[in-house]
Amino acid sequence: MAKWDYARSNRGFPPSQVTVYIGSPSHISSASNTSRSPEVSAGTVSPSRMKPSIAIILCLLVLGVDSQRWLEFIKEAGQGTRDMWRAYTDMREANWIGADKYFHARGNYDAARRGPGGAWAAEVLSDLRENIQSLIGRGHEDSMADQEANRWGRSGKDPNYYRPKGLPEKY
Repeated sequence: MAKWDYARSNRGFPPSQVTVYIGSPSHISSASNTSRSPEVSAGTVSPSRMKPSIAIILCLLVLGVDSQRWLEFIKEAGQGTRDMWRAYTDMREANWIGADKYFHARGNYDAARRGPGGAWAAEVLSDLRENIQSLIGRGHEDSMADQEANRWGRSGKDPNYYRPKGLPEKY
């Protein structure tokens, strides 16, 4: 077993800073180990340090392989959120009695066409909106009808099924 001590090698490290052992650590007596001398042993890694490093490497590999898909998912979710917002602002602008189901279906339809990220955004935003409205006292039946229109649009069915007569073509 060879021992290299930086303190004796004219490199300016104090003896308590670094000691490198090359060889099997089982041949090193515990008397030579002091609490102020961290050792690095070539060829062996302590089990307590191995598990987190393997977990980190595996996570990086998984993220590295799927990073392109995650970026695409996030992009789709952003676009789907924008589609939902546009449907909401159009509904507010139109101010048309009986048109809310159409705008629910249209927003979900447009967002879901973006891909899985858009469909996810549409579902999350629709559920959030309906949950908030139920908290402020809106009717349960109306909320269920809105959710049906949301599912209709997300499933890819034509949102014009809910379009009321006389709604301007702009919408």
